[in-house]
Amino acid sequence: MNILVIDDEDGLRRSLCAYLEDLGYDTLDAANGREGLDAMRKALPELAAVIVDLNMPVLDGYGFLREAQIEAPELPVIVLSGVGVVDDALQAVRLGAWDFLTKPLHNFSILDHTLGKVIEKARLIRENREYQTNLEQLVRQRTAELERTRRQIMHRLSRAAEYKDNETGHHVIRVGEIAAVLAEALGLDETSCANLRDCAPLHDIGKIGIPDEVLLKPGKLDPVEWKIMQQHCMFGCEILGPLTSKEEAHSSCEQWDRKDLDGNELLDLARTLALLHHERWDGSGYPFGLVGEDIPLAARIVAVVDTYDALASERPYKKAFPEEKCLAIIRESSGSHFDPKVVEAFFANIDRIRNIRVRWRD
Repeated sequence: MNILVIDDEDGLRRSLCAYLEDLGYDTLDAANGREGLDAMRKALPELAAVIVDLNMPVLDGYGFLREAQIEAPELPVIVLSGVGVVDDALQAVRLGAWDFLTKPLHNFSILDHTLGKVIEKARLIRENREYQTNLEQLVRQRTAELERTRRQIMHRLSRAAEYKDNETGHHVIRVGEIAAVLAEALGLDETSCANLRDCAPLHDIGKIGIPDEVLLKPGKLDPVEWKIMQQHCMFGCEILGPLTSKEEAHSSCEQWDRKDLDGNELLDLARTLALLHHERWDGSGYPFGLVGEDIPLAARIVAVVDTYDALASERPYKKAFPEEKCLAIIRESSGSHFDPKVVEAFFANIDRIRNIRVRWRD
C-alpha cells in the first residue's frame, strides 16, 4: 500500500517515510506540491493516501489540494499544519483535505491512527460505490429481463387472438412492423417506434370475445352482428386493463402522446390501440366517435396499417383485394377515415411496406 509524503523539510520527510515503512507501507516522497502531483499521477490508482505540508515552495499544499481534488477526489489527503494555524488547516479541509495534524509531530502514533482512519473511510466509500454500481447493473438486468418477458407475453397474446381468423397470425406481425415504419417516418423517437411495433399487434385482442359465428361469418354482417363485432374494441381494452369512459380513454391518449404515462407504458399503449383503432379522422368511427387529433397518433397509424393489410389479406369471409385496389381505398379515405399525414407517410414508404408484406406473407 503506497503512501505519498510531500514536505519541503528533508529531515521530517525522511522520518515520516521511515516510520511508515516500519508500519508496512510503501512510501513515495516529494519536496513540493508540483513534484507531489507528478508522483501522485504516476502512483494512481495504487496510491492509498497522501500526507502534505501546507507551506512549501513552487506549489504549496493548498495548490496541491485543488489539483488533487479534481484529479483524484476519493484519494485521502492528510494535511500537516504548523501549531497555531488552525484556520489554515480548516481552509485545507474545505479544499478537500480529509484530516489534519499539527507540527511538530511529537507522537507518530497519532499519524498511524489518523492514516488508518482515512484509509478505512476511503475503503468504505469505494466499496459502497462498487455496491451501488453492481446494484444498479443488477436492477438494469432484471428490468431488461422483465421487459423482454412482458414483450414476449404480449406478442404471444396477440398471436393467440389472430389465430381465430388468420391461421398464420402474420397479420398482427405485419401491422406491428408497418406501424413502426410509419411512426419513424412521422418523427417518433426510437423507443416510441419500438413500443408501437410491440403493441400494435394487440389491436384486435378483443376478437377473443367475439363469437365465431360472427367473427368468421362468410358474408356481410347484419346490424345486430355488426354491433357485436364492434364490441371487440371494448373487449380488448378490458383484457389489457379497463378504461371505463370516453373521458378516461381520451386522457390516456393524451398521456401517451406526451409520453407521461403513470402506469405500464406498453400496456397503456396497447390498451389505447385496442380501444381506438377503429376511430376515424372525420369522427364517424367507433366506439367514441373521436375526431382528428383527438385520436392519438398511434391509433391513427394503426388504423391505416390495419385497414391496408386486412384489405390485402384473405379471410374466411373475403378474398384478398389486388394491391391497386387496396392503395386506391387508402388514398380515397385520406381526410375521412384516415389522417392525411399518416396516409402521406404510408405512400412515401410503400416500398418498405411491400417488403414487410413479402417477408411476412401468410
